Amino acid sequence: MSALPDWNVGDELEERTPPPVDRDQLRLYAEASGDPNPIHLSDESAAAAGLPGVIAHGMLTVATMGLLFSPYLEHGHVKTFRSRFSGMVFLGDRLRVGGRVTGVERIIEGRLRTFEVYARRDGDTVASGEVEFLVPEGPAGTPP
Repeated sequence: MSALPDWNVGDELEERTPPPVDRDQLRLYAEASGDPNPIHLSDESAAAAGLPGVIAHGMLTVATMGLLFSPYLEHGHVKTFRSRFSGMVFLGDRLRVGGRVTGVERIIEGRLRTFEVYARRDGDTVASGEVEFLVPEGPAGTPP
């Protein structure tokens, strides 16, 4: 069981570096997501589209940012996840994902924390977004 941090505005999330993007990951994601677009799977199709090689699914990059919250899902859930793409992710790219707390508030359902999150390759941000993570609380501010 992972302890839930006492996140406060300005706190940084521990940056994570998943394994490099590989063909198996892209194939498995294509099957799971129902997105078999050949620019994610075939070098020839990617080249025909003017790309230097296959690219990772954008939503796979978003899912990678979501890994920041996996250890805490026993305490709450991601309520909203907004994302923006600003670069492409290629085979062999090693992303770094992280973020920081930008808001903490109590709402009817519990404690809502807002985070700015990012996925970076080298010094370039390839995706960014905002996540709301909700921790349900009972009437006295305790977990239900």
